[in-house]
Amino acid sequence: MHNAQCTINNSSFPIPHSSFLSPHSQFLIMTILRNALKTALWIIRIIIPVSFVVTLLDFYGVIEWISTYTAPLFQLIGLQGNAAIVYFSSLFLPLYAPIAIIATLPLTLREITILALMCLITHNLPIECAVQRRSGTPFWQTLVIRITFSILGGILLNLILPNEMNAQYTMHNAQLQTQQILTLQTTLINWITNTLSLCIKIILIITALMYGQFLLKRYGIINKIARPLAPFMRLCGLQPDSAFLWLVAQIVGLTYGAGIMAQEIEESGANREELHRINLHICVNHSLIEDTAIFCMLGVAWYYLVIPRLIFAIIIVNLHNLIKNHALISSCQKKD
Repeated sequence: MHNAQCTINNSSFPIPHSSFLSPHSQFLIMTILRNALKTALWIIRIIIPVSFVVTLLDFYGVIEWISTYTAPLFQLIGLQGNAAIVYFSSLFLPLYAPIAIIATLPLTLREITILALMCLITHNLPIECAVQRRSGTPFWQTLVIRITFSILGGILLNLILPNEMNAQYTMHNAQLQTQQILTLQTTLINWITNTLSLCIKIILIITALMYGQFLLKRYGIINKIARPLAPFMRLCGLQPDSAFLWLVAQIVGLTYGAGIMAQEIEESGANREELHRINLHICVNHSLIEDTAIFCMLGVAWYYLVIPRLIFAIIIVNLHNLIKNHALISSCQKKD
């Protein structure tokens, strides 16, 4: 029996069943799988130790202890002192941790909206900043940017949100209010279970993304995606061909987007400056759909969460470009 082969533009389209694949297509698929596994393992090596340390800090009350000393500062941006624990949990943990805490506090809709924007900008910092460092942007830079703009976002919303939103919006729930006393053993078992589940998810998503990216590049679909987004990319201070990576970060999140960018650097020596600009954008504006929807389920209006992040990201990248261009002009003038 002759090997079945599907040809588009004189190139073999990979078909899932191995007996129908040409040797060239099999080689490409194995290369993609190796690269996907390599990138996924790199992300996992960051996540496991960081999440383990944060789990212990949370278990021993270190995060809550920090929050008690910073509570007075949060009153300056229209929040109750006990809201500090929500924000500091978001700094170290994924978004579901601060959301769970919000559900146990008697917060108003106005306070939840302010906290939602702040947490969307600064969540899971140890892991996400480490991932972005690997894809070309210094850890301290994304850390400072995200904390600074989360505070600015809180101040901005405190100024513009109507006072009518201060009507009590209680999230109290008998099941959520009952705090389960976990032993260290139970905490560690939960951490192991959640981490294993997350590792499997990372491997599957990275593999799917890389295979999808390969097909999009091979058949010129990336250019078709980039074309309608070109004006928006330019407004953001990015190149039109950055559209695919931007979309990845908005759909599946920063960790996976930065992972794909790191692979781009290794594989093709991609423009590091452009990847740095993408990092600056997505560090404050990523996962626009899923993360925003989580807080919308609590009653928060989406535009208070999406528009400020987009504006902040546009300001950050264009300010970076302005400084970069000014430095380049000054350098040329000195040489002359």
